[in-house]
Amino acid sequence: MSYTSILGDVRRYYDDKIKLHGATARGVDWNSSESQRLRFSELMKLCREPDRFSINDYGCGYGALLDFLVERGYAFRYAGFDLSARMISAARKLHAARAADFVSKESKLQAADYTVASGIFNVKLETKTTDWENYVLATVDSFARLSTKGFAFNLLTRYADREFMRPDLYYADPLFFFDYCKTRYSGLVSVIHDYPLYEFTVLVRKE
Repeated sequence: MSYTSILGDVRRYYDDKIKLHGATARGVDWNSSESQRLRFSELMKLCREPDRFSINDYGCGYGALLDFLVERGYAFRYAGFDLSARMISAARKLHAARAADFVSKESKLQAADYTVASGIFNVKLETKTTDWENYVLATVDSFARLSTKGFAFNLLTRYADREFMRPDLYYADPLFFFDYCKTRYSGLVSVIHDYPLYEFTVLVRKE
């Protein structure tokens, strides 16, 4: 399957989700707002300087991370990117009063201190696992290119209980991603696998 086909499938999937559930956690395919916020907490362990930084939210949905950062008192410049035009439209409406950019093309993102991505690699649908993995790695390359200080992302874990695994989801090997990021991007890589979800978070710091 081509890269373009994968992007098209992902776009349609999330267009349908937000159309059905609106600007909610379920609208971006999470079970609850609580699990969504837990993921944000793990991703933001990347940032050791809460004073002033810029951040790209890659696969931003309706901009829930922006609200999370405001609530936590961070001082930041935010840009969100999502393939789904419906998501971007919802994000712009919800955050019209905030100084934030929301774009539907990756090419419109500028480099930031940090790039984070939550949940964008989970739903592979009918894509072959090898094709999906190539897509994931190409996207992680984009994170590295778009980030001057570091990036973070999460993935479902291959150590999840077998009886709950689904064929339309991608379960990744945390050891592979640790090695991939350690040898390709930086010596400062962490894998967080000790929070109560069937996933792990990768933090890559460039300094």
